[in-house]
Amino acid sequence: MQDAPPSEVDVLEHVDDYLKLGQEFDCSDIHLATTAQPTWRRYGTLQPIWSNAKHLTAEDTERLTMGFLGEREKRRLLERGDVDFAYATDFGRFRASAVRQRLGYDLCFRIINTEVRSMAQLGLPDSIKPLTQYQNGIVLVTGSVGSGKSTTLASLVDHINSERTDHIITLEDPIEYVFESKNCHVNQREVHTHTASFAAALRGSLREDPDVIMVGEMRDLETISLAITAAETGHLVLATLHTGNAARTLDRVLDVFPDDQRAQIRIMVSESLRGIVSQQLIPRIDGEGRVLALELLMNTPAVANCIREGKTFMLPGIMQTGKAVGMITMDDSLKDLYNRGLISREEVIARCFDHTAMLQHFEA
Repeated sequence: MQDAPPSEVDVLEHVDDYLKLGQEFDCSDIHLATTAQPTWRRYGTLQPIWSNAKHLTAEDTERLTMGFLGEREKRRLLERGDVDFAYATDFGRFRASAVRQRLGYDLCFRIINTEVRSMAQLGLPDSIKPLTQYQNGIVLVTGSVGSGKSTTLASLVDHINSERTDHIITLEDPIEYVFESKNCHVNQREVHTHTASFAAALRGSLREDPDVIMVGEMRDLETISLAITAAETGHLVLATLHTGNAARTLDRVLDVFPDDQRAQIRIMVSESLRGIVSQQLIPRIDGEGRVLALELLMNTPAVANCIREGKTFMLPGIMQTGKAVGMITMDDSLKDLYNRGLISREEVIARCFDHTAMLQHFEA
């Protein structure tokens, strides 16, 4: 927690003052909410920035909100009651969210590390690299909110940008990481700013001669359907979903389609899927940040057969026997982090998928 003098800490003048503090102390999020103290999420834990800070009043949050929003964002907030956009300053980029609620305005900022980190810096295994070499197909990066999906996706895009000579289009809401064209030509489009929706942007991108399409989030049937079609028609699609593991990801993709289309979609996904990366960010046992736990599914003939036949419940077993081709289960990743002394036993048990097997492992 940030040190402060014994007297009560006043509300700061501008949201930038809070964001600078968040950057300095390696936080992921800043929350400024009506009737609450200013808080931050540091290493996964939400806590007050100062224990003796004044609680924000409705007038405070309104002043802070209107003090940083542009005219377009103000209009959207007043019309819809919420607005999400990328907020850029001379010291960093942030994913900003402002909402109007019963007591007043609430603000939340995700602090974006403007430096796109390499796969090695993120601790991603080398077995992920082949996923960036395909000329077509779909690669999914999944996990809960705040699990680092955008960071992993940015790392994959940056690797392609360095290693290939292609046209990359990113479709995001909002744009987080800014890519400079290296060996590839990179175009970045923001939903609500440059296009009406992910589906509209994805439909338009197919006419722009892309080789690689990055979709910030597959939210609905139309977007998922277009992404699968793009993957089948000679494009490499990288996308995210809010799901916890590979089996749930495939169930989520298939379940959005009407019953009479699922047999056909299962065949399409079984042929176009290249891999699924599912991840969690877990607090380190020494309190010095968080560490990445990762599940990796590679599409093999056995995996494709499970998808076609709708037997996704068999995937964990196939992944256990697929380590030779680079597959990793989440539970094995958690055990590895525990054995290396990076996370606690309690975190492993709380975050694993097969609790019975994990408890037996610890009791053995």
